[in-house]
Amino acid sequence: MKKILIIGATGSLAQYVIEAVKPLENIQLTLFVRNKNRLSRYLSEDCEVIEGDALRFNDIKKAIKGQEIVYINLDGNLEIMTGNIVKAMREEGVKRVIAISSIGIYNVPLRPVLEPYRKLADIIEKSGLDYTILRPDWFTNNDEIDYEITYKGTPEKGSAISRKSIADFVSKLMNYPNLYINQNLGISKN
Repeated sequence: MKKILIIGATGSLAQYVIEAVKPLENIQLTLFVRNKNRLSRYLSEDCEVIEGDALRFNDIKKAIKGQEIVYINLDGNLEIMTGNIVKAMREEGVKRVIAISSIGIYNVPLRPVLEPYRKLADIIEKSGLDYTILRPDWFTNNDEIDYEITYKGTPEKGSAISRKSIADFVSKLMNYPNLYINQNLGISKN
């Protein structure tokens, strides 16, 4: 049984990820949320739900204990939250992390709105963990699975991507956790 923690489970993208991961075999999902009342009963069915704040290290450490894969889908003070997650993963011996950042975090000059997402990527890349960072283009709610990836250092291409497409790719990473280890990938509609 593969134990997966989704941090930020009430986010619009995370909800698609939960739906894409639930049908996988031998998966045990734990959902980390600030307010469990914001999580639909359907999504939380057959999942453990932990209420806490990613800004509080002890909340994160408790949630990470016993997990095998951590998926980060947050916004806000990403520097502190990512630091807490990385520290807790190291202390708990959890190695695999998948994190959502943003397109454009390597543009110069960096737009201020993207600074937290750049910090998240920088912290994770230096963490020593087995990471995959995804830098999606802007999200749509289109009912389609159509995406391409680009590697860090190559021009990002494509266009706005459906949440369903990103969730499909994330579910593959969770099902086959040895894919794209230590990769920082752009993902957009093909």
